[in-house]
Amino acid sequence: MGRPLSQPSPYPPRAPGFSLWRVTTCTSCGHQNSERANFCEECGAPLAPLSASGEQRKTVTVLFCDLVGSTELGESTDPETVRVLLANYFERMKGIVESHGGSVEKFIGDAVMAVFGVPRVHEDDALRACRAAVEMREAFPDLGVQGRLGVNTGEVVTGTEERLATGDAVNVAARLEQAAGSGEILIGEPTFRIVRGGVEVDAVEPLELKGKAERVPAYRLRSVLDVPERSHRLPFVGRQNELELVRQAWARARDEKRCELVTIIGDAGIGKSRLLREALAGIDARLVRGRCLPYGAGITYWAVTEVLRQLNALPSDPVAAAALRSLVGEPTVATSAEEIAWAFRKLLLEQAPIICVFDDIHWGADTFLDLVEAAGLLSSGGPILLLCTSRPDLLTRRGEWPVPLRLEPLPADQVDVLIGDELPPEFRRRVAQAAGGNPLFLTEMLAMTAESGEVDVPPTLRALLETRLDQLARTERRVLERGAVEGEIFHRGAVQALDPEEAHVSPRLAALVRRELIRPTRTLLPGDDAFRFRHLLIRDTAYDALPKSVRAELHERFAHWLEERATELVELDEILGHHLEQACRYREQLRLPIAGELRKAARSRLTAAARRAALRTDHHAAASFFRRAAALTPANEIDLSLEVELSDSLFHAGEGEEALSRAAELAQRGAAQDDRVAELCGRIRQGWLQIQFDPEGATERLESTIEEALPLFGDAGDHVALYVAYEARAHAANTRARMDAKAEAHERAASHAALAGLPYKLLMARARSRLAGPMPVSELLAWIDEQEPGGAAEPMPEVRVEALGMLGRFEEARAILAEHRAAQAERGRSIDLAGTLGFESVLLELGAGDYAAAVSFGLEGCSLYEELGERSYLSGASALLGQAYYGLGELDEAETWADRSRELAASDDVLGQMLWRQVQAKVLARRGAGGEAERLAREALAVGELTDMLHFLALAYADLAEVLELEGKLEEAAEALEQALVRFEHKESLAQAARVRGRLESLRATSAS
Repeated sequence: MGRPLSQPSPYPPRAPGFSLWRVTTCTSCGHQNSERANFCEECGAPLAPLSASGEQRKTVTVLFCDLVGSTELGESTDPETVRVLLANYFERMKGIVESHGGSVEKFIGDAVMAVFGVPRVHEDDALRACRAAVEMREAFPDLGVQGRLGVNTGEVVTGTEERLATGDAVNVAARLEQAAGSGEILIGEPTFRIVRGGVEVDAVEPLELKGKAERVPAYRLRSVLDVPERSHRLPFVGRQNELELVRQAWARARDEKRCELVTIIGDAGIGKSRLLREALAGIDARLVRGRCLPYGAGITYWAVTEVLRQLNALPSDPVAAAALRSLVGEPTVATSAEEIAWAFRKLLLEQAPIICVFDDIHWGADTFLDLVEAAGLLSSGGPILLLCTSRPDLLTRRGEWPVPLRLEPLPADQVDVLIGDELPPEFRRRVAQAAGGNPLFLTEMLAMTAESGEVDVPPTLRALLETRLDQLARTERRVLERGAVEGEIFHRGAVQALDPEEAHVSPRLAALVRRELIRPTRTLLPGDDAFRFRHLLIRDTAYDALPKSVRAELHERFAHWLEERATELVELDEILGHHLEQACRYREQLRLPIAGELRKAARSRLTAAARRAALRTDHHAAASFFRRAAALTPANEIDLSLEVELSDSLFHAGEGEEALSRAAELAQRGAAQDDRVAELCGRIRQGWLQIQFDPEGATERLESTIEEALPLFGDAGDHVALYVAYEARAHAANTRARMDAKAEAHERAASHAALAGLPYKLLMARARSRLAGPMPVSELLAWIDEQEPGGAAEPMPEVRVEALGMLGRFEEARAILAEHRAAQAERGRSIDLAGTLGFESVLLELGAGDYAAAVSFGLEGCSLYEELGERSYLSGASALLGQAYYGLGELDEAETWADRSRELAASDDVLGQMLWRQVQAKVLARRGAGGEAERLAREALAVGELTDMLHFLALAYADLAEVLELEGKLEEAAEALEQALVRFEHKESLAQAARVRGRLESLRATSAS
C-alpha cells in the first residue's frame, strides 16, 4: 500500500471558456491548436484525431466531486468568507485534476465534473482519475470543507455541439458521488475492472441508483498503489534467442569490464519485462531498477532517483556526489544535466559489477535519454549491463538509438501452449486470433473469457489500444479507421473510396506499417494492395472509435465500392450482406430512416449467402445468415420463403426449439395480417417439427392440416406454400414408411421449389426415398450420377455410403463417411451429424459385422439426439444401437436400448415400431422366452409388410429366422431366410444376401443331419 504520487500538471492552465472539444490541446507542450491542425503548431507533436464530423467515440473516466454540508455552511458563515472558501476549493480541485492529466468539464453548484480521456486518451486514465480522487479527498481538511466523490468509466461521444455527450458513464459517476458518504470515494464496476491491480478498495453492497433498473456494483476506494505491477499468470515460453542475447551482453560486460547497453523494443504487453526477469534469473550480480513515469512533476530523473535510493550511495568524487544530491532533495549547489549524467556514470562504475534496468524509457524526457545513452556509450573500467525496455515510440524520437532488440509476437505454436486445452476449440481460435501473439493480450482475454464466458476486448486492453491510436496524426487515424470498416484485412482502394479527399493514402499506410499497426498481406482483389491489422484488437479499437452514424455511412459506401470492384469474389454475398446489414443496424439504433432499397439489398445478399451455405450443408452458417436476413424484414411484411428456409436450417442445425417458435410466430403473424397462406404454412411447419420433438399423434394432425391447405395453396398459385405442403407430406409418408409416396411428394416439392426460385433440388431427400424403397442399389447410384453435373460433386455422401455398404464395399464407404463426419463435426453439433453417427455409421458397421464400432458410433449419435431434444429419429437410432449391443452378446444393454426405442416411438412410427420389437425378440429368444420372442418378431414383420422399405423388411425376416432357429423351428426359420434373401437380392443388398445364403446353407445342413 502506498500514497498516491503527487504529480502536478506539466501543462499550462486553459483559458476560461476554452472548449476542449473544438480546439485541440497538445499534450506535449499544452499549446492550443486550431481544429484543423494535424500536428502541434508549437512543438510539432501529433494531435488527437477526430472523425470527419468532429465526433469520436471514446472510453473515458468521469469524476464527480461535491461538498457535503455546504447549505449549513452558507447559513452560518459570512457570504464573503464562503465565496473565498469556494474559490479556493474550486481552484484546488481544478489543479489536482489537471495535474493528473484530466480536464474539468464544468462546475455544477458546489460539484466539480472532471473527465480523464479528453482530448487525448491515456492508457491509465482510470488510474489517474482514482489518484486524483484520493488527492482531492486528502485536500478537504486543508480547505476546511467536507466532500464526497464518485468515479466511473464508460464510452461517450466527444466532439459534439454539446461538448461531452451525456451518457451512462456520466450519469453513473454522478449517482455514485451522491451515494457516497462524507469523505468517501465510490468507484463503479467498469473502473474497478481496469484499476483492480493498482488500488485498495472495500466492497460495498450493490447500490440502488436513481434511473437504474438494477442495483449497481460499487467499491469504496481507500488508496492507490504507487506503481501497480503486472501479474505473470501464464508460463514463460519461447524467446530463447532473445534470452541468449541478453546473457551474452552480460558476459561481454563482465569479461571486457565495460558497459553494455541493450534496449528491448516491443509493443505494450509483448513481454519485455518478463524477458528480462527470465534472462536475469540465473545471473549473480547486483540488480537495481528504475521506471519512467508517463506524467507528473519531477519525472525527468524519476527513474534515476529510484536507482539512487536502491543503491543508497553517492560517488566518492565530491563534485559528482553534489550533482546527484540534487536528485534526492538534498541542498546542493546548482548543477547541469551534463554534470548529472557524468556523476551517474561515476556511481555505476564504483558500484560495478552491476546490472541497471530502466523500464518504459519511451516516456523518458530527452534529458534522461541523453543520460542513458551517454552511460551506455561512454562508461568503461567495470562490468555494467544497462538494460532498457521501451515501446516502438522511442525509435520515432531517437532513430539512431543504440542496440535495440525488437521483440516480436509469439508464434502460433507457442500461443497454443499458453492457451492450454481448457477452452472449447472455437474459443481457443478466437482468443489466439485476437491476441495476435501478445502475452498480455492473451492473459487478459483468457481471464475475461473465464469470468464472462465470452471472447471480448478486456477494458484494460481497450484503454491501452485507445491510447496508442490517439498518438497518431489525424490523417493517419482516419486512414486506419476506414480500413477498419472493411475488416481485419483491408485494401488501399477501399480506404481511398471511403476517404476520397485524402490525396496521400499510400504514404499514410506506409506510416502505419512503420508504426507496426498494420502489415502488408496477400490481396483478395487483383490490382490492389492489401493490409492486415497487426492485432484484431487494434482493428476493433479503431472501428469502435467511429460514431455509429459515420459507421453506417461508411459501410454502405464500402458495399457499393466492393460491388463494382469485386464481381468475381466467391464470398461477395456474405461480405456485401454484412456491410449493408451494418448500415441498416446502426441507422436503426440511432432511429434514423432506413431506405427501402438499402434494407432490401442487405436482405437479398444475406439470403443468397444463406442458401449457398445450406447447399453445402453448413446449416449453422445458413441459419445465422437466414436469421439476420429475417431481422431486416419490415414488421408488416411476411417473407414466406425466407421464413421457411430459416426454419429448415434451424432444424438441421439442432435449433429445434427456435424453429418451432418461429413456425408458431409465422402462423400468428399470418392470422393477424389476414394472410391465410402464411398462417397455414406456419401450422404445417409446426406440425412437421412436432413429429420430431413430440411425435405421438403429430403425423395425423399434420396430414389433416396439409389436406386443408393444399386447395388454398393451389388456388393462390403460391409455389413456396406448395413446396412447404408437399415437403411436409413427404415427411408424413416417411413416418408411415411409405417410400414411394415419400418419393412422389418430394418430386412435387422439388418442382414447386424450382418454380418459386428456391435453390433446393431436394436431392438428398429424393435419394433417401429411393434408397429405403424398392429401387435396386445400382439404379439408385445411376440416378444419383445423373443428378450431379459431370459426376464431380458429392452432395449425398450418406446415401452413397449406405448404398456402398449394401454392395459390400465397406472400406470405400468408410473412407467417404469418415471425411463427411469430420466436415460435419467442424461445423458444430447438428441433427445431420447425429444422423450420420447414429444411422449411417451404425448401419454400415452392422452390415460389415463390426459391432464394437457400431456401438461407439451409436452412443455418440444417440447422445447428440438427446442433447438436441429430438425424439423421432432417436427412436430408430436407439433400436439400431440395441442391435449393435446384441451383436456383441451384451443382452442387458441391447434390451435397455430396445426399451428406450419403444418409449420414444410414436404409435404410427413404422420403422421405430419394427426395430425395437426385432431387438427385444432376439434378446428374449436368447433367454429362452421363445413364445414371447416369436410374437414380437412376427409383430415387427406384420408392421413391416405394410411398407415398401425393402431392405428393412428383409432384415425383419432375417431376425425372425434367428428367433425361430433359437426355438428349434428350423424349417420355419429356413422359410423366413428365403423371404429375406428374395428381398435382399431384389434390393441388391449383396452383403446381407451373402450372409443370409450362408445362414440358409448352414440351417439346411443342420436340418438334413
